[in-house]
Amino acid sequence: MSAATVAAPGKPQRPGADEGRIGLRAHLRHTSALVRRNAMQIKNDPESMFDALLMPIVFTLLFVYVFGGAMGGSLGGDRSAYVNYIIPGLLAMGGLNIAMSVGSGVNDDFNKGVMDRFRTMPIARSSVLTAKMLVESGRMLVSTVILLVLAFLIGFDLKTGPLELLAAVALALLFGSSLTWIFMLLGLTMKTPQAVQGVGFMVLMPLQFGSSIFAPPTTMPGWMEAFTKVNPLSNLADAARALMNGQGAVAQPVLITLAWTVGITLVFAPLAVAKFRKKT
Repeated sequence: MSAATVAAPGKPQRPGADEGRIGLRAHLRHTSALVRRNAMQIKNDPESMFDALLMPIVFTLLFVYVFGGAMGGSLGGDRSAYVNYIIPGLLAMGGLNIAMSVGSGVNDDFNKGVMDRFRTMPIARSSVLTAKMLVESGRMLVSTVILLVLAFLIGFDLKTGPLELLAAVALALLFGSSLTWIFMLLGLTMKTPQAVQGVGFMVLMPLQFGSSIFAPPTTMPGWMEAFTKVNPLSNLADAARALMNGQGAVAQPVLITLAWTVGITLVFAPLAVAKFRKKT
């Protein structure tokens, strides 16, 4: 067996010509195997799903029943008006919260030596991170289903149809999946999972609350309203509301969200894979 196919024990295999020759079929096979491995990890550790299962319930009940009365009045209605406003916003926010957890997971895997074992194998380096992204997308889907079930139970009124609802879900999943590349890069850059979480929260808080997710931008100061207009979460929330409530323009926020999704993926996916190859 040639030395090119066997890595020295305990040392990551350096990316070279062999990796460059891995074909698409092999990439897909490697990714599929790693997706199954990550899914089995979740099966063996059900507690890792707590954030995906509980966050949509906690956020929905908190904002609807604590702030819903006051916010519904500002929307010209009551709490039910706020339910129809907040649910598409929470749909947009869900992917961001779950994407942050993948950064801590990648960092922890490196600290435990799991990623070093992967790098000694003759597999495509990108398949390791792609598998992580796909599994996190599955967790986002579970979280989204729980959010929508709860939403209909508390009185959400879908004013369009099932196809528009599926389009809103798909758009949120695509955008959330692109964010996993940012947090995987962060997880590969920071030294500890705690540092990843700390930096992640510093990014999350202004993006979440400086958007149209929880309140209409027209109720905010001028400088904050200007920030919400360029915040990609606002575009995603506005697109989801247009698709689910049938109010407002659909094409513009959808296209802007798709542009953000493609741009984030094109920039951060190669950076994350390159960092994965070089990290020591």
